[in-house]
Amino acid sequence: MKGILRLAYKLLVNDKAKFTALLVGITFAVFLMTFITSMFMGVLNHASATVVNIGASMWVMDPSVQAITSSIGMPDYVLDAVRSMHGVAYAVPLYSGGALVKLPDGTYQAVSVVGLDDTSLFGRPQLIDGKIENIYAENGFIVVADADYSKLESPKIGSEFELNDHRGVIVGIAKVTVSSLFGLPTLYTTYYRAVQYIPNPRYTISYVLVQPKSLADVPRIKQQVAALGYLAVTRDEFIRKNAAFYVFETGGGTNILIMTLISFIVGLSISGQTFYTFILENLERFGALKAIGTKSRELVGMILFQASFTALTGYGLGVGLCTLVVYLARLRLASYAAMITYPSLLVSLVLVVIIAGVSSYVGVRRVLQIEPFDIFRG
Repeated sequence: MKGILRLAYKLLVNDKAKFTALLVGITFAVFLMTFITSMFMGVLNHASATVVNIGASMWVMDPSVQAITSSIGMPDYVLDAVRSMHGVAYAVPLYSGGALVKLPDGTYQAVSVVGLDDTSLFGRPQLIDGKIENIYAENGFIVVADADYSKLESPKIGSEFELNDHRGVIVGIAKVTVSSLFGLPTLYTTYYRAVQYIPNPRYTISYVLVQPKSLADVPRIKQQVAALGYLAVTRDEFIRKNAAFYVFETGGGTNILIMTLISFIVGLSISGQTFYTFILENLERFGALKAIGTKSRELVGMILFQASFTALTGYGLGVGLCTLVVYLARLRLASYAAMITYPSLLVSLVLVVIIAGVSSYVGVRRVLQIEPFDIFRG
């Protein structure tokens, strides 16, 4: 069988034009499929930036909340009730909202404001300049130095701005794990200052951050919160809930699915047609092998090997090309969201295996129909 596979390899690569066309078609299809799904995975990751950066184990919210950006205010008694529940080590409030900042040059810039619990500052970012205790100073804010940092004119320690006719002073510069999706700079301050500076409805607690005493207490906390009329989810559940909103409620998931299917169809049509042409051009060779006693299963093995070798080679080239493009894009665009993940690679691999399977099926049917006397009669 090893000799048959070596012969199949030589038949494949010796026809350089057809082999190149097969590789280009599959590589291009894999590149598109991986790039599109990676782009969407990056968007979903950045959409949950606040959840990832805060790092709370559990989040309590209004049941109507669909995504982190659509918080619904809760009354103060919810915080007190959660703190008194069995299994809760501690619970703190979090403010998350948007505001309009007036910069020193007179221009305005929309920002995201995160208000941390005044006592514990739970969820605070890692500072790269300044001291965290300065957030308690008058008008103190911490700015995140991410891809959108320059939109605030790259402020330094001591830089001033206006927020709803209130003076704001940068007292710290921080870095976070994941930057925001929507291109808005992020400011951190205390919870009290956030609700004081920004116009809000009657209820101002966006979320209650909960630390359970143990993992075994999580189900009990969920039940107690549900009895209160609110929803408690773990960090991972909130990330999935947030992702589901963007996949199913915004149309993004449908668009990505359509683009991925188009890429799959392009790759299938190119590789299938080219591989079938390759089989037709080598039909005499397959007939000759059949005439000298090569078994049908060996011929099928040759075709499967040729299709699999081409598909996997194209898969590797496509993934490599996608990785290179994403890497170069990140070098030039700090806010670029695409990220290559295992699900992206798995989706592309499954689809390229289907492409190889369909191409093989077309070739196998044609080769098994060969009659040796037809070849020699010609």
